[in-house]
Amino acid sequence: MMKRTILGALIAYASISVAAAQTAPARQIPPPTSVPQARNEAPQQQAQQNAELSQIKIPKLPPFTPQEPQRIQLANGMVIFLQVDHELPLVGGTMRVRGGATSEPADKTGLISIYGDVWRTGGTKTKTGDQMDDFLEARAAKIESNDGDDSTSLSFDCLKGDFEDVFNLFLDVLHNPEFREDKIGLAKRQMYTVIARRNDDVESIVGREAIRLAYGPGNPYSRIPEYATVNRVTREDMIQWHATHVQPQNIIFGIYGDFDPKAMEARLRKAFDSWPKGKPVTEPVMTFTTALPGIYFVSKDDVNQSSIQMVSLGIKRSNPDYYAVEVMNQILGGGFASRLFETIRSKLGLAYSVGGGVGTAWDRPGISRFAMATKSATTGESVKAMKSELNRMLTDPPNAEEMRRSKDAILNSFIFNFDDKEKVLAERMRYEFYGYPPDFLERYRAGIEKVTVEDVNRVAHKYLHPDQLPTLVVGNPGELGNQLTALGPVKTLDISIPPPPGQPTKTGAAPGR
Repeated sequence: MMKRTILGALIAYASISVAAAQTAPARQIPPPTSVPQARNEAPQQQAQQNAELSQIKIPKLPPFTPQEPQRIQLANGMVIFLQVDHELPLVGGTMRVRGGATSEPADKTGLISIYGDVWRTGGTKTKTGDQMDDFLEARAAKIESNDGDDSTSLSFDCLKGDFEDVFNLFLDVLHNPEFREDKIGLAKRQMYTVIARRNDDVESIVGREAIRLAYGPGNPYSRIPEYATVNRVTREDMIQWHATHVQPQNIIFGIYGDFDPKAMEARLRKAFDSWPKGKPVTEPVMTFTTALPGIYFVSKDDVNQSSIQMVSLGIKRSNPDYYAVEVMNQILGGGFASRLFETIRSKLGLAYSVGGGVGTAWDRPGISRFAMATKSATTGESVKAMKSELNRMLTDPPNAEEMRRSKDAILNSFIFNFDDKEKVLAERMRYEFYGYPPDFLERYRAGIEKVTVEDVNRVAHKYLHPDQLPTLVVGNPGELGNQLTALGPVKTLDISIPPPPGQPTKTGAAPGR
């Protein structure tokens, strides 16, 4: 594995170096004579050097064959992956549970965020969270719980020699969480602070409101905690959620490190085989409703620039168009050589940052985002430039050099996303969680290599609709003048924060402050 990784890195470096040499102006190397050369020989010399470089044959990347984890499925529905790695005397594991923030009641938004903290910090029936801290610190180990949109997780890491002690405590947290009230109160106070400061950062505002425009304000992915929803969360809510969701048929458990796979399988079967299968969990029903085309404005009068995002629904990664979309995204907005960067930043000088593409997600439509940041005075011009560049993608298909460069960028960076066994395990667990084929990783490279110019042109016309994109602008109204109204009707979004229960609403507060 190490040899393949090093070889892949060397080939990637060689590919990038040659590509850079082919596109950069040739260095003026003096000829092997002392006689001054005429100036008109410089182009000939450069042409000769380019011709020599073009003759260098870059070998195909070797087969990508990472070490696959061993998959085990128990009778109760629990799926286990074993990934052996003897490099260091360490053992770690992650348990991913189906169910996250999208499964919480709308009137208790924030429940899973609190649960993700208190599952671990609340301790067990026999140990407080603080006592667990002392136990784990003495062993340089850790046990952590986390929340997410569609899943929650419990993980551990420890030295090989401490595995049995740490794993027993891990099982105690899994089966006997106490959710102590003092830790719930602490988690709530931390969330109140986050709510109070959520409009301080422009990027936080843009990211949040863009999701609401793309998915619709009623979609579970668009919900945000408020003082009132957090205040409604109780300890009983967490106990009930845990009892409903933390069941073996809802769990994928991956363990990696320095162990004997047969002995580890026996240990895990001893721990989980007798765990009764629970009732199936109902998946939340979702609708995705993108906002109508137009300008959506958020007032932020303490900034001197505008942050802009144009959004729409993207696709799932299971879509047959996924690979062509990946290549198109790289050409359009995937880096310093992308069309958006070269035109809007390099040539026009309008944006501090710019990029984007058609969004992809595992189990739902991704969010297509085309984003940039510009000074207030050039906001309107920047919006027009972005739409113009998106339209150019429809009328000016990529050339052979753009195709080669984009595929090289994708494939040369691809291998480094899986350059250790733990990353491969995490990816394999992800495929299991979302129902993708086990060889999806291997299919990716082949899928990218097969993409043609015709494929990119087809998906561009299928998924890029510049005139239908709702456009979000967060900026300073005092510096914008009539730039936005010149683009069309403007809807101002109110992002003011509702006060805590029992407190009066502040009047005269500017939205976004």
